[in-house]
Amino acid sequence: MTDLERALADIAEVRERLGQVQRFKGYSGLAALASGVFAIAAGVVQWLLVPAVTTVHDGRLYFAIWFACCAASVVVNYSAIAHWYVNDATARERWQTASVGLGILPALLLGAALSFALLRAGIFGLLPGVWFGCYGVGLIASRTMLPRAVAPLCVGFLVAGALLLFAPPALALAPWVLAGGFGCGQVAIGVLVIREREGVAA
Repeated sequence: MTDLERALADIAEVRERLGQVQRFKGYSGLAALASGVFAIAAGVVQWLLVPAVTTVHDGRLYFAIWFACCAASVVVNYSAIAHWYVNDATARERWQTASVGLGILPALLLGAALSFALLRAGIFGLLPGVWFGCYGVGLIASRTMLPRAVAPLCVGFLVAGALLLFAPPALALAPWVLAGGFGCGQVAIGVLVIREREGVAA
């Protein structure tokens, strides 16, 4: 190995270690897994109660099912972050918590505002696109704090959101869309977070 190759290898190792230090440790892999399970369960509930959204009543029931799923996921994930913040976080990591919160907050607020505006207008077919898109924007905003392998999933949520905005309502509102996208996506994020923690610990 030449001196140049050795120097480049050293730089790559330093960058990798800096990236591990920068990762936000407040994310819980188990909480992400739980969110994925919630989404799959919500998809089953939708399939049982409102497999096809054809009336305003159907749309409101659809919204209620997935709003409850979202609320449960937010509670689980932010409870995990709060527990870590109180018990394990260092001063630098507490600063990271604020950075992550500020990075995701605009996407969450915009998603909530658009969701209730669409609910009020009775336009339900755009909801999945808004939810996927806003979540993707939030993930991308905090991507430097997440495992590197999560990056394709961030882009995937954003692309799925954009495509769903132009999809026929019958397709966008199908039970498997949110269950498959958020269920599989959150489970994958949870697995990647857990694997990275195990690798760092090793």
